[in-house]
Amino acid sequence: MLDLQRLRALHAVSVHGTVGAAAAALGYTPSAVSQQIAKLERETRTVLLEREGRGVRLTAEALQLVDTAEELLAIVERAETGIEQRRNTPAGRLTVAAFASAARGLLPGVLADLAQRHPALDVRLSEIDPHLSVGLVARGALDMAVVHDWDISPLPVPPGVEQAVIGEDRCTLLVPEGHAFAGRAKVRREDLGGERWVCQPPGRVCHDWLVRTLRSAGHEPEIIHQADENPTLVALVAAGLGICLIPRLGRGPLPAGVVEVDLDPTPVRRLYALWRTGAAGRPSITETVRTLQNHWPKTASTPPR
Repeated sequence: MLDLQRLRALHAVSVHGTVGAAAAALGYTPSAVSQQIAKLERETRTVLLEREGRGVRLTAEALQLVDTAEELLAIVERAETGIEQRRNTPAGRLTVAAFASAARGLLPGVLADLAQRHPALDVRLSEIDPHLSVGLVARGALDMAVVHDWDISPLPVPPGVEQAVIGEDRCTLLVPEGHAFAGRAKVRREDLGGERWVCQPPGRVCHDWLVRTLRSAGHEPEIIHQADENPTLVALVAAGLGICLIPRLGRGPLPAGVVEVDLDPTPVRRLYALWRTGAAGRPSITETVRTLQNHWPKTASTPPR
């Protein structure tokens, strides 16, 4: 009989791409994951992983086992959900992903609140971008994800995944002190032509939103510098190297030399919690969503300055 934990390890390698990433997601060491898969290979008398460069490749037999693992893990999830519903108490492990600014600006308070009120609930947080975390939730590699999208760039949600709105995050324009916009109360999108920008790399939601927004106003953005982290973008603005649009959530206090200016109309991104339909009845899911929503008004009403 195939061991479920070994199938779970193989499934994690399939989802995350490497043994190391699978181990991090499962809370194991890479050696432990490798041992689980080696045992599964002996049980099935089949090669499941093959070396490919610095990584591994799943064989055809492994991919077939992954499909089976997804079905079995879905059955286990339904059973766990039923037990948790009967207890009517948030308990057990809950794996949650959040994008960087939510992980920094929202989740610490939420996790501390949950830990105090529900000591039997073990929430594990990972910082993962929305374009990756949605698929991980859909495939059962994560229990929940906190994601975001913009009005002109909605985030597609696959079938079998449910969502709840957490709140809306305002985005403001940051310019160097002495910039022509620094003394203005508001700046229209039509006035943004000819500016030098710093922003996140292509493929990130914020980058795509900036490009689409400026083009819709008749401007082709001149992006000079790109960085993943918002604090880096703020530092580039402080050095006078460009201007940027940054949401307030998780931004942190602005350094000297940076001025915040409202954009008219104000860009807004929406925050959502996502989870699988099969786990919708878990008290741990519903309580975590409720706690996220309860913490949002306080988070949104006290933006850093």
